[in-house]
Amino acid sequence: MHRYRSHTCGALREADIGQDVRLSGWCHRIRDHGGLLFIDLRDHYGMTQCVVDPDSKAFSLAEKLRAEWVVKIDGKVRRRPEGTDNPELPTGIVEVFINEIEVLGEAGELPMPVFGDQEYPEEIRLKYRFLDLRREKLHQNIMTRGAIVDSMRARMKKAGFFEFQTPILTASSPEGARDFLVPSRIHPGKFYALPQAPQQYKQLLMMSGFDRYFQIAPCFRDEDPRADRLPGEFYQLDLEMSFVTQEDVFAAMEPVITGVFEEFANGKPVTKKWPRIPFAESLRKYGTDKPDLRNPLVMQDVSEHFRGSGFKVFARMLEDATNQVWAIPGPGGGSRAFCDRMNSWAQGEGQPGLGYIMWREGGEGAGPLANNIGPERTAAIRDQLGLKEGDAAFFVAGDPSKFWKFAGLARTKLGEELNLIDKDRFELAWIVDFPMYEYNEEDKKVDFSHNPFSMPQGGLEALETQDPLTIKAFQYDIACNGYEIASGGIRNHRPQAMVKAFEIAGYGEETVIERFGGMYRAFQYGAPPHGGMAAGVDRIVMLLCGTNNLREISLFPMNQRAEDLLMGAPSEVSLKQLRELHIRLNLPQS
Repeated sequence: MHRYRSHTCGALREADIGQDVRLSGWCHRIRDHGGLLFIDLRDHYGMTQCVVDPDSKAFSLAEKLRAEWVVKIDGKVRRRPEGTDNPELPTGIVEVFINEIEVLGEAGELPMPVFGDQEYPEEIRLKYRFLDLRREKLHQNIMTRGAIVDSMRARMKKAGFFEFQTPILTASSPEGARDFLVPSRIHPGKFYALPQAPQQYKQLLMMSGFDRYFQIAPCFRDEDPRADRLPGEFYQLDLEMSFVTQEDVFAAMEPVITGVFEEFANGKPVTKKWPRIPFAESLRKYGTDKPDLRNPLVMQDVSEHFRGSGFKVFARMLEDATNQVWAIPGPGGGSRAFCDRMNSWAQGEGQPGLGYIMWREGGEGAGPLANNIGPERTAAIRDQLGLKEGDAAFFVAGDPSKFWKFAGLARTKLGEELNLIDKDRFELAWIVDFPMYEYNEEDKKVDFSHNPFSMPQGGLEALETQDPLTIKAFQYDIACNGYEIASGGIRNHRPQAMVKAFEIAGYGEETVIERFGGMYRAFQYGAPPHGGMAAGVDRIVMLLCGTNNLREISLFPMNQRAEDLLMGAPSEVSLKQLRELHIRLNLPQS
């Protein structure tokens, strides 16, 4: 028999009854039932109930065992006594009667429990991640992650993509986030950067004559962490295709992403034919460029009903052609208590309040706004929004470019408070027609709004003749349940157009050549039209595992302060290491 096991802890079945077996694993739970000791033995594959009685020579050692001790157990498989089967376990019909126990590894007093799924402080969980990963839900999440990545890889290969690995040490480039810099020992004063994404390399692969590239790519960005974005590093399904239009990318990737979701959705419905929503329309209807389409609420412009009305606050705002009034329907929210609660919530978000109209029995509008604009205008708003008695509408007014984010938050809040969101489905959509540029108020300049390497709609002519802020790009995102899970674009592969695009954003040709010299040179020697995207592996896994925190689907994540509590990173280094790198520290004064 094998030194440690003849079977795993998830393998034994009714057919094994009567066999002598050897199992090794962790003592998940130990129970004393009036002289009989039950040990639930756990390994990666599952759990087996083992039992020992006082007549066994192993009993005295069994009494010393504690939770998470690692043991080897020899014994005989038998059927569990009638009425004690556990249908929740694949091994739940049988148990192992223990003949012999060997302790392979003792465990000290646990800083956190492994048995059960109770909440525990995150700092403890991350410091003792090796214990946390033994817990059933987290362990299963990690295994699901691996299966999802396998599925992605298989589907991409089936779609004709080839897997490549691009460099990890590269050059720093302005791609929207801070780089992690790596000092060069061989070249004093110079630095490598960890790639924010394989963007330039995958485009260079297309220049090199490869046709369909993908990889499960690690990406590194020195950004502040949040629940849906891990600090430091993340993984994406990165891909690029040659001789394609935007439609070709959609046709290739929609079945891949849909298939992954359907495979791991546990029966929850998944969008079959994805809608395509222009960026401006998404902001207008949902107040976000990553709408949660499970929420049925759609915002509408109701400015005309307030223009010249008795509600002077809105009427005066609308004298400026830039301003609008948007309405967010609230079906079933037509009570004073609910409307006041929403108003208080808005004030907590830093807003002056949230205007509302309620429709009472008989369809009459009620509330301060209704009283000021009169029954005709109130009825017209109700008809436009398709509301009825017992419903409400909430209003946001001003310059839409300044209030759309708050309007989106209010739409989400209403959907949650009124229980309108179907949590048991996955709603996917393409968000298209992103603006090429945006105005940076802080620096008082035009900036790229998305990916600087994207092709402007209209090409070089648009760059030379249009107001930059009116130019749309061949850029697109995938939204799912309120998260952006992918982003991509058709690339600007013409050197003249690339230089012009960067000039508009304040980068001269010399800067383009310095920062993107490899790609700029490649464009001079026959560049094919190409495009692609990158899908966030971590966010997709997070959605499919039914959690809203990326730490629940990652092996060894950092905390919110970008610290690895398990390994002690970041850490100080020795003076010898600093001298080798020709680095002198200039620390901030405490």
